[in-house]
Amino acid sequence: MKFHAFLIKYAEIGIKGKNRYLFEDALMKQIRRALRRIDGSFTVCKEDGRIYVMADNDDFDEEDVYEALQHVFGIQGICPMLQVEDEGWDKLCETVVSYMKETYGQEQYSFKVQARRARKNYPLNSNEICRNMGEVILNQIPGVHVDVHNPDVMLHIEIRQKINIYSKTVKGPGGMPVGTNGKAMLLLSGGIDSPVAGYMIAKRGVVIDAVYFHAPPYTSERAKQKVIDLAKEVAAYAGPVNLHIVNFTDIQLAIYEKCPHDELTIIMRRYMMKIAQDLAVKTGCLGLITGESIGQVASQTMQSMAVTNEVCEMPVYRPLVGFDKQDIVEISQQIGTFETSILPYEDCCTIFVAKHPVTKPNLNIIKRSERNLEGVIEPLYEAAMNTVETVWCESER
Repeated sequence: MKFHAFLIKYAEIGIKGKNRYLFEDALMKQIRRALRRIDGSFTVCKEDGRIYVMADNDDFDEEDVYEALQHVFGIQGICPMLQVEDEGWDKLCETVVSYMKETYGQEQYSFKVQARRARKNYPLNSNEICRNMGEVILNQIPGVHVDVHNPDVMLHIEIRQKINIYSKTVKGPGGMPVGTNGKAMLLLSGGIDSPVAGYMIAKRGVVIDAVYFHAPPYTSERAKQKVIDLAKEVAAYAGPVNLHIVNFTDIQLAIYEKCPHDELTIIMRRYMMKIAQDLAVKTGCLGLITGESIGQVASQTMQSMAVTNEVCEMPVYRPLVGFDKQDIVEISQQIGTFETSILPYEDCCTIFVAKHPVTKPNLNIIKRSERNLEGVIEPLYEAAMNTVETVWCESER
């Protein structure tokens, strides 16, 4: 059976009170955007707290619909359904039995009927629909039995302006619709962690911009393309991402020449955060996002993150801060960024890393070392900001 109607279930949006319609409208906008990438014509509509996707013709692949909608934050589940006119009880029974036979064939299974009568003028109440329809199914489909506690099949019948019939749910990504919770700037490297961090913040409804620090000739054009590809993969969930590419070479060389080598990572990180914050202010972002996890590398100890944070006036969001590396790897594999992240093209941090970086930096000492850059770093910083390249990254899935 090929379905032409899909019920979209959401979770958190349902508790938003008087603002709920804003979140529903944002979710519908994201659904339409996702469906534009696949073959077929679809109508997305809302009725009585329900969001529906309706296929306008037969020119689509049902699996493509699931794939597209599984990248839309805010969707808890996608339910392929029959939506039929109310033509009386006997016709409804005939339709339900036909649906069960086509969907589950000759399998032996347990089932439960769960009815919801949103249209109160329907002649049967919810309990009567459940009881009477269960009896019809038992009588007309051999080998099935009722289990009200743990059924193999949960058959839903919703009596609305039309009647919805469904029993399967394809899991969605959850979260909140992108665009409902502001905008933030992701510090995107070529590693495993930062794309996952961007994905996780986007899942909370945040629009993502990204900044990448490029250091030619020490990092290659392939390293740059790798990050562009990662931004496109994050965009499959987060929507189109503006990737701001900063030429960081001269700043890094100045730090390398003027500052103690065991402090290189921390000082470079502080300047990255400064630049990211300046870009965030210019582009209307409300915070920064990093892929840091406590203790993973020298720049991610509690002391290092405290020193790094000192240059920031806006919030810094670290969604991976308590994750083990394997946790992060598993999410990256799930969202499709892992294979790109492990391509062997170095980023600017790995090129200039110290052999023995300080792991418990002292802020006063770091600031004293940064004084060596006075009169040198200012024009380099201005040049880096004036030559930012912005690339529009949209999903190719």
